[in-house]
Amino acid sequence: MPPRKPDIGFIPTPLDMVNAMLALAEVTANDILYDLGSGDGRVVIAAAQQFGTCGVGIDIDPTRIVEATEQAHWAGVGDRVTFRLEDLFESDFNDATVVVLYLLPHLNLKLRPHLFRQLKPGTRIISRDFDMDTWKPDRTVSVHADEEDALLYYWVIPETMPAL
Repeated sequence: MPPRKPDIGFIPTPLDMVNAMLALAEVTANDILYDLGSGDGRVVIAAAQQFGTCGVGIDIDPTRIVEATEQAHWAGVGDRVTFRLEDLFESDFNDATVVVLYLLPHLNLKLRPHLFRQLKPGTRIISRDFDMDTWKPDRTVSVHADEEDALLYYWVIPETMPAL
C-alpha cells in the first residue's frame, strides 16, 4: 500500500533528455544516483547502463515501482539499482552523490530542506524544468529532445548552506 496518493502524475522524460541530465551531472561509476519521483526508472537505469552507476529510485506509486524493477531486470542492471515504494519527503537518501528531480515547483520547495539536511557538500542535484526559488542554480542548461524543450537546473550542495 502506498503511503499516500501521488502528488503529480507520471510524465516520462525522453531518453535524450535523460542523457543530457546525466551529462550535466557528470555521472560516473563512483556515484550513487537517486531519482526522487523515479517513475518507470529510466534515469537510474540509464546511469547504470551507461556509467556503471549504482542507483535508487523512489516513487510513491506501486505500479511505477513494479514497472521500474521489471525494466531494470530486462536492462540487465537489477544488481546495480533498486526501487523503493516510499514518500520522498520521508525517505533517507543521505548516501546520494547525485539527485535527479522532475517535480513541480511547490514540491521542489518542500523537498529543499530535506536536501540540505541529508546531502553532503559536493552532491550534485539536477532538476528538470523547475528551480528552487531563492536557491539559485550553479548552472542552467536549455535542452531540446524528442520534440520537447526543457530547462535543466544544476546545483552543488555547498560547504555552508546559503541564506535563503
